[in-house]
Amino acid sequence: MGTQLEVFAGSYEQILFGYRVCPGQQEWRIEQVFTHHAHTASLSAVAASEQFIATGSRDETIQLYNMKTRTEHGSLLHHDGTISCLEFYGTSHLLSGGEDGLLCVWSTKTWECLKSIKAHIGYLTSLSVHPSGKLALSVGTDKKLRTWNLIDGRSAFTKNIKQNAHIVRWSPDGDKYAVAINDKLDIYDLESANIIITLTNKKRISSITFLKNTVLALAGDDEHVKVYDLISEKCICEFKAHDNRVKAVESFMMDELCVLVTASNDGFIKLWKLNMEREEEVCLLGQVNTTARLTCLSVWRHNSEKESSAEQTTESTAVQSLDKEAGPLNTNKRVRIWTEEVLLEDGTSSKKQTKKKKQKAQ
Repeated sequence: MGTQLEVFAGSYEQILFGYRVCPGQQEWRIEQVFTHHAHTASLSAVAASEQFIATGSRDETIQLYNMKTRTEHGSLLHHDGTISCLEFYGTSHLLSGGEDGLLCVWSTKTWECLKSIKAHIGYLTSLSVHPSGKLALSVGTDKKLRTWNLIDGRSAFTKNIKQNAHIVRWSPDGDKYAVAINDKLDIYDLESANIIITLTNKKRISSITFLKNTVLALAGDDEHVKVYDLISEKCICEFKAHDNRVKAVESFMMDELCVLVTASNDGFIKLWKLNMEREEEVCLLGQVNTTARLTCLSVWRHNSEKESSAEQTTESTAVQSLDKEAGPLNTNKRVRIWTEEVLLEDGTSSKKQTKKKKQKAQ
């Protein structure tokens, strides 16, 4: 079975949009398959795994959607304040960060909050999980960059930075990571924890995505997207993507083709073909007008059996040894979990939990 691709975008208008991507010979079709008034405030984050879509909002909730049944799956109400970032690790875990400074790790099998860490004093602005699943990075409004050991839920390293960072991303190989502070992007080496490259944009950086381990794309608070080669430290491609500022960029590979997805305040979602071997070559594959002011973006893909098998093998040694397949949850159920601290022991040993109370409300 071939790979299925869908693009999900959140908006200021509280709506989540879903579009199926249909590759063609010349122009790609983008067909609307999903529209939902997901929240009572603007959407601030969206993330996708093999089975689930998760959205975060200024209304303090995380909404879940089951992609296998195409139904609402429930709500998570753990954070106090805006949900600033969401990221799945494979099919087994969801990580969330928020205005309350918490970094939370959720099991997609039970939707329990396995770990709740007070990561930052103030707003946790961005997080990123290492490809191994054993580490996570977070940045916040306390001017700190923190590395977390996800096995024991403790801080492994804290670096003081001079300003508040708002984006952090691991590279695909996990040997480096990028940190955005206003209009500056610092690339750190994992082993030394030192800055090895600094890129400067004309406007505040709004989103970044790694196209491969040594190539990344970034968008700022304007209409343009830039692609940088981290080896030469040069911009190899720059193009006008939208008529208004670009809010989010994502990317995926289709065979040998690199596709960049952009979303903007102008309401458009666009797909771009990039040729990283030839500078300045970019081609618009397809576009759709949502007529909404878009805020966040994620790409969902149904992986092949080979990809899923490899993913599950990796997950068995990462974050925690938990069941991989998500269990059923009543689509009308709303789950709130109050947890001040949860410790999960390795292997099959019992869980040690403290001050945990769970309430379900219809």
